[in-house]
Amino acid sequence: MNNHLLWSSSWKDNATGLICVIEVNTAAMQKDSNSSDPLNSIRVRHRKRSTEAPPDATKPNGSKLLVNDRNKYKSMLIRTYSSIWMIGGFVFIVYMGHLYIWAMIVVIQIFMAKELFNLLRKANEDRQLPGFRLLNWHFFFTAMIYTYGRFLSRQLVNTVTSDKLLYQLVSGLIKYQMFICYFLYIAGFVWFILTLKKKMYKYQFSQYAWTHMILLLVFAQSSFTVANIYEGIFWFLLPASLIVINDIAAYFFGFFFGRTPLIKLSPKKTWEGFIGASITTIFSAFVLANILGRFQWLTCPRKDLSTGWLYCDPGPMFKPEHYSLTGWVPQGFPWKEVRIMPVQWHALALGLFASIIAPFGGFFASGFKRAFKFKDFGDSIPGHGGITDRMDCQMVMAVFAYIYHQSFVMSQSFSVEMILEQILRNLSFEEQHILYMELGKIFHERQLMQ
Repeated sequence: MNNHLLWSSSWKDNATGLICVIEVNTAAMQKDSNSSDPLNSIRVRHRKRSTEAPPDATKPNGSKLLVNDRNKYKSMLIRTYSSIWMIGGFVFIVYMGHLYIWAMIVVIQIFMAKELFNLLRKANEDRQLPGFRLLNWHFFFTAMIYTYGRFLSRQLVNTVTSDKLLYQLVSGLIKYQMFICYFLYIAGFVWFILTLKKKMYKYQFSQYAWTHMILLLVFAQSSFTVANIYEGIFWFLLPASLIVINDIAAYFFGFFFGRTPLIKLSPKKTWEGFIGASITTIFSAFVLANILGRFQWLTCPRKDLSTGWLYCDPGPMFKPEHYSLTGWVPQGFPWKEVRIMPVQWHALALGLFASIIAPFGGFFASGFKRAFKFKDFGDSIPGHGGITDRMDCQMVMAVFAYIYHQSFVMSQSFSVEMILEQILRNLSFEEQHILYMELGKIFHERQLMQ
């Protein structure tokens, strides 16, 4: 018992002495440090924390599937509901006809312009420049008159041919349309110069340049969309549908299988989503072209601005051709031949472009948004952002569809429709009557010679 007490007392004394030595040494070190550098007492070094998420050891390359992120399901549901409503409305407008589709394009252009005008807008500067926003819309509607006047002049003339007075008025407007639009633009240019204010020059000129960039992006591309509509709804509906299919497929393939980042501009885009969407889009293009090509309502070009149903000869592009499968399939195979429309081969080219090149329109928009540090162009569509966020790839696709149709599908020889368009556009009513009489004389002389 005494030995135990002696050992305990000795251990306590040694421990107390050790603690005292540590405290004295620590105090001495702090004193030496403070005496050598008095600022050390207030300097604190912080190690910079990494902003990157720690890699997941259970997955290759530390990547994570979006499907495992429960917070993404709510966003996916909102995005799905919005997509269903948009697709339903789009189908209804296509059913209504060419004129209503054109009206839809105009509404989309207005919303896009509104979103883009507001991107670089500064409220403080705008309060000092009353009417400056109105000037932007003046340039917008001037560009609209010029663009659609050039693309739809034939349809407009064909619509009013039954009324002589209205026909002469429309023909005169079309003849001098370029001069009218140029005068409107010059009026806006003079208006801009007169509104320049001291200390606001940089802001005003940047807005002037930004306005022209918006007009180029919106009208130079969407005008081709309207041209596609009147060449036949097929050439508008198929490219637009392929972009929608590619977008939906890329989202779901990326959501469930995405692991490998595709491009730094869009961190959520993955190679799995890109490849899966490409295969889906190309296959859908081949099948969808066969389905849409069966309806004359979609394949016939519209020569005027009316809204009635269309009936026409579909032409060789939409007439199925028979391909024998003999020698390619086993003897017991039920199908010995397949029927493929020539337009389906062209649809493969559209599908290839929609899946590989058109997404770069979205990458461009992503880079633009990152440059100006905002997430979306607007918030008009729940789960999607603004109208511009949905139209970035569509605009790229519309231009390609128009150029492809003009280069590889449309006949390059002169047709009766092209000659009539030139006559109706460039000759007055009296000159057209003289031409009619002269043609009658020529036909009469040929009949006498025969």
